[in-house]
Amino acid sequence: MVTRVAPRLVAALLLVVGCAPAGGPAPLSDADKSALRANDEKFVQGVLAKNWTAIAALYTANASFMPPKGPEVTGPANIQAWMEAFPPVTAFTLEPLEIDGVEDLAYVRGRYTMSLAPAGVATPIEDRGKYLAIERKQADGSWLITADIFNSDVPLPEPAAPAARK
Repeated sequence: MVTRVAPRLVAALLLVVGCAPAGGPAPLSDADKSALRANDEKFVQGVLAKNWTAIAALYTANASFMPPKGPEVTGPANIQAWMEAFPPVTAFTLEPLEIDGVEDLAYVRGRYTMSLAPAGVATPIEDRGKYLAIERKQADGSWLITADIFNSDVPLPEPAAPAARK
């Protein structure tokens, strides 16, 4: 019995190992990494130009946008509406620190800075923080954001002292 099972087991293992892709999934190419950096640049240009339609076009149909201090926003139309309601941005930068992935899935991790000019506020609000975007390569070779999250490094202001009781 052992002599019959062993050759079959060895043959099955050789078949499985022989069919497995050598070295695993392909790493991102330099061209893919350049395209992902270019998406960050398009994002910056879109924010500074207040071109929310161009920003929304950088997201997949079922994209998830996760801003700080608020609920998740899903889909390009809702992401565009969220951005249109965001306080005016007067300065904005993205600094990608790491771009990695395999085949058609990648992530970009980095830092951002921005200046906001909300209505009724005399001095612009300065913010800085970090972001993580997960992107998928599309059939046409372009990359679109499927998940996007950012949060601030600026601490929240201290709460006001309670009023003294009389």
